Amino acid sequence: METSAIEGVIIRKLCRHTDARGWLTELFREDELPPDFRPSMGYISVTHPGMARGPHEHREQADAFCFLSGTYRLHLWENRAGHAKRSEVFIVGEADPTFVLIPAGVVHGYRNIGQEDAFVLNFPNRLYGGWQRKDVVDEIRYENSESEFRLP
Repeated sequence: METSAIEGVIIRKLCRHTDARGWLTELFREDELPPDFRPSMGYISVTHPGMARGPHEHREQADAFCFLSGTYRLHLWENRAGHAKRSEVFIVGEADPTFVLIPAGVVHGYRNIGQEDAFVLNFPNRLYGGWQRKDVVDEIRYENSESEFRLP
């Protein structure tokens, strides 16, 4: 497990088991997750080369990302009250398959720095838009702001 200086961030390398049929990777196991984190939904996204998702943060939601394809530069910024401000950058993806748990209040974003479309799986612990999509989306977006949160 790689360590993060940001409290609550979990970074775990994923193991790819390969044989003649292809490969298999366990994404997460209940016995490896913090007791207060339970995924509520799952989705997959495709990010084109050079494109970014984020930066953004959530007030209550935590995200569990699995980077298995392509090459991404993942940026994390500590933005919670009472925590020392800091940032971290990780290179993750096919050459370094990685599970990353990002707690609420930690700003995060990633850019596809590879040459091909790449996939990311996300398993947040809150439903997007709440039950039956009737709530306000728990997201503070910084993509178009003049904040200190920037993805190069």
